[in-house]
Amino acid sequence: MLNPMDEIREDIRKLHLAHARGDLRDKAFQRLLAQRTMDLYRALAESHLAPGEKILKEHHVVEAHMKLTQSVMREPEQMATSLFLTQRRLLRVRSWIRPGEPCTADRRDGTILDELPLGKIKAIQTRRMIRPGEIGVGLAMGAVALLFWEWLEVTGVVLLGLGLLGALHGVLLPTRWLEITGKGAGEEPFRILAPRKKSAKELLTELRGITTSKRIMIPVGT
Repeated sequence: MLNPMDEIREDIRKLHLAHARGDLRDKAFQRLLAQRTMDLYRALAESHLAPGEKILKEHHVVEAHMKLTQSVMREPEQMATSLFLTQRRLLRVRSWIRPGEPCTADRRDGTILDELPLGKIKAIQTRRMIRPGEIGVGLAMGAVALLFWEWLEVTGVVLLGLGLLGALHGVLLPTRWLEITGKGAGEEPFRILAPRKKSAKELLTELRGITTSKRIMIPVGT
């Protein structure tokens, strides 16, 4: 008999097979795959809970990672990060999502689970960073437009404009996230990516409510 995680893994494998056969359209496949993948990460987190401990809030984000040696025509690998808040700690599941490969939430896809006890939270700070990838793509588009200006004509103007707008967007609208640091030296901070998402706001509100009720003082910076 399969355990809950193996059952979800089997569901994910069947989804990939159905999509490969053409039985599932892309939109339905992506929706169902995202749901079962989140279920898998949640099941992994729940397997590490203590008796009486339960997940109160959760937040899921996927980041694309394009390698320098990878063709731009290929879909990039993605890093999925799931945060699970309990009444005792913050659990983080990080896993690589590779195109065409079923998620397994184990060593096969590089899944890592770590935790930060609420009593060891040192501070919550807002971090910002310009978008180097977006700036690079914008500048590259502008360079191509200028290089082939005589041949592109009207298209060159459009390409140059889009490139400059993309570069400006990367500079003027930097990536923003919340960083939760622990009291231990050398511990990797927990990042709350996409902090404007409803799930991120709910997790942060719940976290502050729990720490306040337990009289845990957490400095919040900007």
